[in-house]
Amino acid sequence: MAIVGLKCPNCGAGIELRGFEHTQSVVCIQCLAVLDAKDPNLQVIQQFAERQRVQPLIPLGTRGKLHGDPYEVIGFQERTILVDGMPYSWHEYLLFNPFKGFRYLTQYNGHWNDVKTLRETPPPAGSKSGKPAVSHLGETYLHFQSAEASTTFVMGEFPWQVRVGEGARVVDYIAPPRMLSVETTGSEQTWSMGEYIEGARVWEAFQLRGSPPPAAGTFANQPSPYTGKPGTIWRAFLGLVFVLVALAWIFTLWSREEEVFRQRYTYAPGRPGEASFVTRTFDLGGRTSNVELSIRTDLSNNWAYFNFALINEQTGQALDFAREVSYYFGRDGDGAWNEGSKGDRVLIPSVPAGRYYLRVEPEMNPQTQARSMSYDLQLRRDVPAYSYFLIVALLLVVPPAAVSLRAAGFEKARWAESDHAPASADDSDSDSDDGDD
Repeated sequence: MAIVGLKCPNCGAGIELRGFEHTQSVVCIQCLAVLDAKDPNLQVIQQFAERQRVQPLIPLGTRGKLHGDPYEVIGFQERTILVDGMPYSWHEYLLFNPFKGFRYLTQYNGHWNDVKTLRETPPPAGSKSGKPAVSHLGETYLHFQSAEASTTFVMGEFPWQVRVGEGARVVDYIAPPRMLSVETTGSEQTWSMGEYIEGARVWEAFQLRGSPPPAAGTFANQPSPYTGKPGTIWRAFLGLVFVLVALAWIFTLWSREEEVFRQRYTYAPGRPGEASFVTRTFDLGGRTSNVELSIRTDLSNNWAYFNFALINEQTGQALDFAREVSYYFGRDGDGAWNEGSKGDRVLIPSVPAGRYYLRVEPEMNPQTQARSMSYDLQLRRDVPAYSYFLIVALLLVVPPAAVSLRAAGFEKARWAESDHAPASADDSDSDSDDGDD
């Protein structure tokens, strides 16, 4: 690439023009004077003797390859917007190839975009989100932000008359990992499309030393690391649930649900004698399986407590457990109400085959001694236990739910920096209206 050598009329430093006839203005690296490159004498357009310098991460004159084509960094500028009175700045690197023309690299908080200008104007498009949108190459881009941007630092050469303090209306639309931006200066509009690129790729393309600055926060068109993952993992979850339901169905067919004992009893609080008793014996045949004890009472505005022991007649081994049953009802200003249940059940897992009996000890509120309680006890063996399948299903739902929440959190962080921030819907609506005027 041929280089034209000139001298700055302001400070005498050497000026190298790499953009040939495309260069409209050039900024002296030494004194930061903005010069008219079309003037044979490099007339000074603008100068800043005490301007604070901004150091580019990619030095001017650096050459590298993007998309297989060689490019040279010939210009650098810092641009700034004000949001709620706070300045936010990003950097733009102008790249030039004499056969491919210009393209840009932009950088904000470690987030990079590979940008090229568009020759056509993207038409407006409808969107389900209700946000303003435009369409390009069959893809819909949603409005992200509108702001007034000003140039706060320049260095190198540019194919337009660059000025520090120059302002433009910038409107961004996103369809991650791409972004469409339109800049309006007076009556002139320029559209560009940027594609998110990792800093490591920039460093590799230009063979820069060290490592790129780490990306901070979530950028507008930064691709989500969870793209496509929620749908995939939810489909896998549904497949596993189908398998789980099939296993539960097979387990149901395999279970015998055999009734081995049923008896009705009456308990009267305050009756003389021992409240506890033992039932007749019954057989639990076949393989080791669970045993379900069901309790059905005629309680009315009362509670009952049962101490049970399932005892093996041959070995004397006892399995102790207890249940409480309560049922209350009434009427108040809101109408009829009730709480509790007249029955309950308990599942005893892995009971070996053998001959058994129950020891039962009922108890009721001593203040209701005048009222007795009738209750039925039923024992069934080898009953389908769907609670285990429910626990497995709940465990299976954790991964897809976690991925979905993370994906939603990423998108929330993305849009929190936009004119449509979820946390301030009213403000974003007014900002959006202002941006469209």
